[in-house]
Amino acid sequence: MEKLIAFIRELGRFPAKGDLRLKKRDDPTFPNDKVFDSHLGSRARKRQVVVEYCRSHAGFDDVPPLCGPITSNGDEDPGIDKKPTTEAVGFVYLMKYGRYYKIGKTNATGRRAYEIAIQLPEKLRTVHVIKTDDPDGVEEYWHKRFAAKRGNGEWFDLVLADVQAFKRRKFM
Repeated sequence: MEKLIAFIRELGRFPAKGDLRLKKRDDPTFPNDKVFDSHLGSRARKRQVVVEYCRSHAGFDDVPPLCGPITSNGDEDPGIDKKPTTEAVGFVYLMKYGRYYKIGKTNATGRRAYEIAIQLPEKLRTVHVIKTDDPDGVEEYWHKRFAAKRGNGEWFDLVLADVQAFKRRKFM
C-alpha cells in the first residue's frame, strides 16, 4: 500500500493503469498492476482503500486530495469526468523533424502526421506509435519523463537511449 501511496505522491494524482505498468517496468520492486486489481478491485475501490488507509495512518494527510473525490458508497464522484464505458483507443506517437522529436496523442496517426507536416518545410518522420486505452495518461507520462529535454511545446531534444525507451512500448 505504501508503494502505491508513494507513487501517488510522485505523480501528484491517482495513477492510471498505464502509469502502474510503466512504474513496474522502471522499478522492479514496484508491484505489478494486476496485483492491485486482484487485491483491491476496480479503480474506484482502489481509490477508496487508499483514502481509508491514509485516514487511519499518520503522515498521509496529503494523499486523499490527490485521489480525487469519492462518494459515500465508494463510487467515483459523478461530478468528475468519467471515461465512456467502451474503451476508447488512441495513440501516442513519436515523430522526428531534424534533430527534434514530437511526442503527442491522436486517434488517427496518419492524419496527425499530415497535419504537422504541412506546417514544416521538410519531411516529418514517424518514429514509433504506441496504441493505448489511455492516450492522455500515456502522453503525460512521456512528457514528464523527458521534461528536462523539452524544447518548444511538445518538441524534445532526445538522445538515442530516450528514443529506444519509447520504442520498447507497443501498447500501454
